[in-house]
Amino acid sequence: MNFSSRLKELRIQADASQKDLAALVGISPRSFRYYESGEKEPNIATLITLADYFKVSLDYLVGRSDTK
Repeated sequence: MNFSSRLKELRIQADASQKDLAALVGISPRSFRYYESGEKEPNIATLITLADYFKVSLDYLVGRSDTK
C-alpha cells in the first residue's frame, strides 16, 4: 500500500475530514486532497505530524511496513 491510499484509509478510520487534517498540518484542503490522490507528497514535518495524529510509525504511514 502506498502513502496516498494509507493516508485515506487512516483518515476514514479516524472519522476525520480532509478539512480538519489540512488545518492540523497547516495546508489547504485542496493540498490535502492532492496527498490522498497521490499528486503531491508532504514534507517530513507534515509526515511526522500525521503519524503522530494517527499514532502510527512513519514507515507504516508511507507504506514501507504493515506494522503500525
